[in-house]
Amino acid sequence: MTLTTLNAISPIDGRYRNKTIALANYFSEESLIKYRMLVEIEYFIALCNIPLPQLDNFDASLFDDLRSIYEDFSTEDAQAIKEIEKVTNHDVKAVEYFIKEKFDMLKISQYKEFIHFGLTSQDINNTAIPLSIKEALQQVYLPELIHVLEKLKELATEWSDIPMLARTHGQPASPTRLGKEIEVFITRIEAQVASISDIPHAAKFGGATGNFNAHSVAYPTIDWKAFGNDFVERILGLHHSFPTTQIEHYDHVAGIFDGLKRINTILIDLDRDFWTYISMDYFKQKIKAGEVGSSAMPHKVNPIDFENSEGNLGIANAIFTHLAAKLPISRLQRDLTDSTVLRNVGVPFGHTVIGFQSTLKGLNKLLLNAAKFEQDLEDNWAVVAEAIQTILRRESYPNPYEALKGLTRTNEKITEHSIAAFIDTLNVSDAIKSELKDIKPSNYTGI
Repeated sequence: MTLTTLNAISPIDGRYRNKTIALANYFSEESLIKYRMLVEIEYFIALCNIPLPQLDNFDASLFDDLRSIYEDFSTEDAQAIKEIEKVTNHDVKAVEYFIKEKFDMLKISQYKEFIHFGLTSQDINNTAIPLSIKEALQQVYLPELIHVLEKLKELATEWSDIPMLARTHGQPASPTRLGKEIEVFITRIEAQVASISDIPHAAKFGGATGNFNAHSVAYPTIDWKAFGNDFVERILGLHHSFPTTQIEHYDHVAGIFDGLKRINTILIDLDRDFWTYISMDYFKQKIKAGEVGSSAMPHKVNPIDFENSEGNLGIANAIFTHLAAKLPISRLQRDLTDSTVLRNVGVPFGHTVIGFQSTLKGLNKLLLNAAKFEQDLEDNWAVVAEAIQTILRRESYPNPYEALKGLTRTNEKITEHSIAAFIDTLNVSDAIKSELKDIKPSNYTGI
């Protein structure tokens, strides 16, 4: 069976492939192989630049040819490596053998034993994968999130002056403004983005058990730790974790995944709020010709985009949670559990991107129902009680809270008239009464 979007098991490679395809450049099997090729080639070039005695006469003009091995990497090249892997039963060794074949073609076979010199497979995996995560965040994840933030900022500005009845515990509370409530989510998300940006993209690079054993025994006069720092940090643009075991300790990537999870949680909170606002008729939704909301009820226009987002972000968080909890744990100097788990890194990114796009689609459909906002405020004059009792406190009026409590905690509807009648009974000056009567649910919205 040829894999298509119709027979893929995972929806991120099936139904939602058009939404997640950009991530294939970072998290597919082919892309992982390409990142491994990059690390292997750049490592060989770095050895030439030490230089090691056996490499000091290597023709530097060939560096461009070597880099073209990964820069021009093709699906056919990836398939050739997978054929080698059928024999080696080892994915990184297959990459090494493929590069050696390329050295033969370039007629530099005498240097090919310095490919993967002194390394273990995790020196390649634990640099390739952090690099793929870093670039996926920069080139796919953040642009998608920025689209959502830009839309939220647009709506926050457009609706900055729309007064809205707040609800705490689901009950009417001191009014707020719609734009401000959207700003809450913007601020929360931006704070988490800033927090994530402070976490380094860490990589392990130090041989079989992290000590540069093989390197040091072969060339004891070279400062291999300094070499590792320079290679990982300057050439690859990652943070060099040292000391380590055979593998990266994954504490930093766990922190990144925790941060991504928090952003998803904030967006789930947003999705649920807008879902609720739609159910309260605060918003209508733009209707697209030909679309069906229900197979049985023709009138329905469901908030499916916010629901889709919530579902996908929830799946993403479940996987991010497992990755963050599992990866930092490895028996002794290493076990293999991180290897199979890391192959799933692209999955939560995929569900996250689907979630972002669905939230954005939902936001773009919103049509403000201003009359409903106004009606809700008009139906809940009791919320000005807080304002009245606070001014009475200012004026040292006796027991103002209790006085308002007696007025408002009844089953009778509180109206503008009943509030005004209550104010008239107060033993305060006419100026204070006038001040109190100027307060309305629509203008008691704070700063």
